Amino acid sequence: MKKSPKKKEKQKVQEKQDTIKKTKIRVIGIGGGGGTIVSEIAAKMPKASFVVANTDSQALKSCSRKVIKFQFGKEITHGLGTGMSADLGEEAAQQEKDKIKKLLEGQDLCILVACLGGGAGSGAAPVFAKISKNLGNLTYGIFTLPFKFEGDKKMEIAKDSLGKVKNHLNALSIIPNERAFQVIDKSTPLKQALSIVNRILSDSLGGLIETIYEPGLINIDFADFKTVMEGRGRLAYLNSVELQRREGSTKDLVARVLNSPLYPYTIRGAKGVLFNISGEKDLSLSEVNQISRTIADLVKSEAKIIFGISQTPKNSQIIKTTVLATGCGVKIFPSKSRKPKRPRKKIKKAPVAPEPAKRKKPKPQERRKPKQKEIKAKKAKKAGKPKEKISPQIQEQKPETFSVINQEQVRKNGLQIKRETEELERELIEREKSWEAPAFLKKKDE
Repeated sequence: MKKSPKKKEKQKVQEKQDTIKKTKIRVIGIGGGGGTIVSEIAAKMPKASFVVANTDSQALKSCSRKVIKFQFGKEITHGLGTGMSADLGEEAAQQEKDKIKKLLEGQDLCILVACLGGGAGSGAAPVFAKISKNLGNLTYGIFTLPFKFEGDKKMEIAKDSLGKVKNHLNALSIIPNERAFQVIDKSTPLKQALSIVNRILSDSLGGLIETIYEPGLINIDFADFKTVMEGRGRLAYLNSVELQRREGSTKDLVARVLNSPLYPYTIRGAKGVLFNISGEKDLSLSEVNQISRTIADLVKSEAKIIFGISQTPKNSQIIKTTVLATGCGVKIFPSKSRKPKRPRKKIKKAPVAPEPAKRKKPKPQERRKPKQKEIKAKKAKKAGKPKEKISPQIQEQKPETFSVINQEQVRKNGLQIKRETEELERELIEREKSWEAPAFLKKKDE
């Protein structure tokens, strides 16, 4: 007998449900903060399996009963925490590699959740991610960054951990705790503030798991999820928002789901988008079109966009949208751009009168050392030779001429001086002969 159309439809639905049941998703909270977030999610989502991994046995005792508790590094930490030492957390995880491998085997999707900046989460998360990658699992990381008031040291640990873990993940979402001030008042107690952040995270993650598991009018299955998660170390945006359906609620829903206060980035420039719209049977095409077009306008033209539509129970009057975007066009830690320095205005200084040039004092002439010939000449003079008389004509000469002669004499030897003196005497005798005798000495002519 041929099966009726209704039976065929039921069979197809059953086959889809069987396929969905085979999809295994494991959410692992690493460290104290990650364990707290996963404990809150586990209470709402019974379909996935949840694990809390930590070195601190006391912290594990306070976790929800609905999670698998996994303690690692007993021999190193002796059941205590890591004291904010990421190296100790990494060493503790490395010693338990075989146990971690068994914990992650047979899973289709592993979601790692950790609050970075401490020891266990920052140190162990890269080890868990690497093992999951080597097993061939799709691996998605959700990480929070410390508050500014927790100090620079914690932020350095967090950044270092992100650098190690991102290449072992298909995608990762980063949420700075500082963004909590966008949704709470600064006077809110710390425990309450963290609880609000955890609630938003659990709602978003819960919406994603529902999208994968729940069959819909336009169904999204695990194969679609794999398509969007292709690649390594892609920055991801995950958010889920539900509102009471009313006039203008679609516009408000789109604005809220695409602008989560917890993320320092949006889906702009994303390479892959998966989103699901959940509403009653009378969900209109215009509402679906408005949400879809807004998302498509923000991502790249070549981006892979997959959407689904599922139905909510009757009379619920709720519309819900979950968005997962990967490959967002933002750097995880953009380099700080230096502001260009404005050119300083040159102040014209008043002209200053130049100082009168100082006259340089003439350097005293260095005394020349006498030569041996000159020394011998002086000694010869001292030996008793009489000084020759100088005629009055010579004395009447200008001192400059005399000084020149005197300078020349200093440089000449005694023999040369004697010859020159004799020549001068001859000249004087010749001149005297030419002089006319005075009138009174002339003899009168008789």
